[in-house]
Amino acid sequence: MVYKIDGVTKDYIWGGQRLRGYGYPGERIAEAWALSFHPDGMSTTDGAPVSTALPRESWGENCRAFEQFPVLIKLIDAADNLSVQVHPSDDYALRHEGQYGKTEMWYVVEAAAGAGLYVGFKQDMTAEAVKAHIDAGTLTDALNFFPVRPGDCFFIPSGTVHAIGKGCLIAEVQQNSNLTYRVYDYGRVGADGKPRALHVDKALAVMDLGKYAPSKQGDLLAQCRYFTVRLATGTVGSDKTFTSILFIGDGTIDGKAAQKGESYFVPAGSRAQIEGQAVVTTVEPL
Repeated sequence: MVYKIDGVTKDYIWGGQRLRGYGYPGERIAEAWALSFHPDGMSTTDGAPVSTALPRESWGENCRAFEQFPVLIKLIDAADNLSVQVHPSDDYALRHEGQYGKTEMWYVVEAAAGAGLYVGFKQDMTAEAVKAHIDAGTLTDALNFFPVRPGDCFFIPSGTVHAIGKGCLIAEVQQNSNLTYRVYDYGRVGADGKPRALHVDKALAVMDLGKYAPSKQGDLLAQCRYFTVRLATGTVGSDKTFTSILFIGDGTIDGKAAQKGESYFVPAGSRAQIEGQAVVTTVEPL
């Protein structure tokens, strides 16, 4: 059996309008949470929350080690730059926040001319040097800026300082967490007219200060204990893990038309036949 997932949207100040073309209505759509078990934005299937409609046995035995569903899958449209931010590890987050940290990956779906991503430091840094950049408003000068085009992919372990640049539309697969430490926000204000909150001390406590090295790409886009992500067509599904399918181009699933932006959940033990461009996520042993 295959479940069609109905996502939820977020309208943060940097969002755009391109996700309308991926089936998500709204005046400004920053993020579409295409598969989410998170209470801050729960997906549904056939009107029911996925947390009840897709019980733990449907996740597969590869997820037994996780207290909660391991991933959250998004489409993100950056009409403006996102804040420079960092996510803590599980260890730090559980001790200080009572929730899990976040490792994630980005797959570039669309990119305007000149668009790019900030990921990691250009060279080894000290906390003092990073703080000086933050105070001076020059933190992006210390970060790698990678011009991107559709098909580019970046793996971003917890602790990696990063920011999505304006003009990028990406598919993001991440841990099931909504925990972010904002480091720098270009002096912007929120809807209340006040500067958006920064979390500099916590960010400095968790960030990886070493020089960032991009990982190599292939058909296997990313793999860690929380998720394995591929571009896949043909038969998908496994006896030991759920399979999440996010179409980033029009295609078919089990012979029926699927539009870009649509999300499907294949329970462990089931199979689906897909054609077209799709980001396929599972949980695999390392």
